[in-house]
Order: sequence, then C-alpha cells, then structure tokens
Amino acid sequence: GGAEIWATERLRAAGMQTIRVSFYPALSNWRMVADSMNARGPGDDWIRLAGVKGFVDGSLGSTTAAFFDPYLDEPSSRGLMVTPEDSLRAWIGAADSAGVQVVVHAIGDRANALLLDIFDSVAAAHGERDRRFRIEHAQHLRQEEIDRMARTGVIASMQPYHAADDGRWAAKRIREPQLRGTYAFKSVLDAGGRLMFGSDWYVAPLSPLLGIWAAVERQTIDGANPEGWYPEQRVTVDQALAAYTRANAFGTFAEARRGAIRQGLLADVVVLDRDLRTIPADQIKDVAVRLTVV
Repeated sequence: GGAEIWATERLRAAGMQTIRVSFYPALSNWRMVADSMNARGPGDDWIRLAGVKGFVDGSLGSTTAAFFDPYLDEPSSRGLMVTPEDSLRAWIGAADSAGVQVVVHAIGDRANALLLDIFDSVAAAHGERDRRFRIEHAQHLRQEEIDRMARTGVIASMQPYHAADDGRWAAKRIREPQLRGTYAFKSVLDAGGRLMFGSDWYVAPLSPLLGIWAAVERQTIDGANPEGWYPEQRVTVDQALAAYTRANAFGTFAEARRGAIRQGLLADVVVLDRDLRTIPADQIKDVAVRLTVV
C-alpha cells in the first residue's frame, strides 16, 4: 500500500491525478493503517486511506478457490487457504476493534462461508457499529450465505465481466449447485443484500460499460450463451448502474460526497453517446464515453 500511495501523491503534486483513489493496504498491516488514520486522518476526496484488504482463498482459474466439494477436473483438491484461518480471525478482529474497514477476497463457497463466520463472530464480540464488512468477489455463494449477507449487511463486491469470461469454462471445474451460485447478482439483490460492482482491473477490462453489459445480458464473450449464462441472475440496467455508483460510494464510506448526481455532492459526471436505459442491451458494450468530468 505504501508505494502506491506515495506514487499517487507524486501524481497529484504534479497535477496529473485524474481519478479519485481509496486505498486498502494488506490486512496484515492493519496496525500501520490504524496508526496512520489516527495520526493523519483518512485523507481527502482524492487520496484516501480507506481500510484494509485480506485474502481467504485463491481463484477458480487456478483451482485454488476453496470449495466444499472437490474440483471436477482435480478431484484430489478442494482449493486452498491463502491466509491461515487463525490469522484471518486475529487480523480481522484487530482491524475491526481499531475501527478500520475490512474487505476480504473470497471466491469459493467454502471460503465465503468461513469468512461470514468470522465476520459474524467479530461483530458479535465488538457490538453494533456501522462497519460495512465487504466480500471482494463473493464469487460462489450458497443460498444460506446469500441470506446471511443480507441479514448482517455484509456487502457483496462483485465484478460482472468475470461472468462473461468464466462462464465459458466454469463447468469444467465445478458442478451444480455451485454453478448456479456463481456471480449470483440477482439473488443477492432479491434477498435484500447490498451489491456493488467493479472491474477487477487489471485481471479484467477496466470499462464499467463492459461490466454493465455483462451484468444485464450475462452472455459469455465466446458467443456461446446468447440467452445468458444462468440468465436468472441477470439484473436491470438501473440495478447495474446503482451497483456501479451509489453502492460503490456506500461501500467505501463515501456516500456523503459522491455516488449520485445531486446538489451538494461532487460533480463527477460521465456523458455517454447513448442512453443505457433505452438502447438494446446488447449495444451497451459498444457505447462510447464522450466526456468525463471530475
């Protein structure tokens, strides 16, 4: 986190910073982050020290995401833990007690279930607070995890373009019902949960328009699923826009300053060459950005 913050501060000093940045250094560095926030505050609208980020497991692509069932194409494996469970519990507990927001990468259904157990026990131990625990990816969820996230207010921070990509080959790795709970955008919303969208750049393309297209259509980039891959998980354009704007602002504790076009908020505006709400959904990925104001 330190080097990236320093580099961004240099960009800003040179008058070259064009995007607002919220930093989440490593969960293991929770003490440094808490000390820095206490000493200097969280920063401002351009450079903000926002919280810490941890990892439970690996990824589906490398068969290291942690599942309850073994992989179809690697029957001896159920994935792996990137961070030992005892470290996760200790660090998440410590960061939370220091008042630092905690966001954690979890991909497989077993990883997500374990993380929610830890979040629950930390919240129970430390009492009511507006902590906004966030799961980065929340990629494979059972219905019980979806319901628990909605009940406890844990935010699902998902990257919809991955569904367009992973949908081409996920069935080689995992089976039902795990496939059905993959990128379960609509199920999260239907349960009353909070859904925010991002890109996972540079693992996936940066463009939010591609992400909106993927969330609304759920087609795969090989063209093999014209009706959508698990189309029951498609969301509306308005739901996708909300996940990319208002929900992101809320998920980074920034909703008092941005996330909507409203009097008193920052005038961050993007002008597109077409209206996403009225064009056919398959055209969304071809929409061009005419102007960006920060």
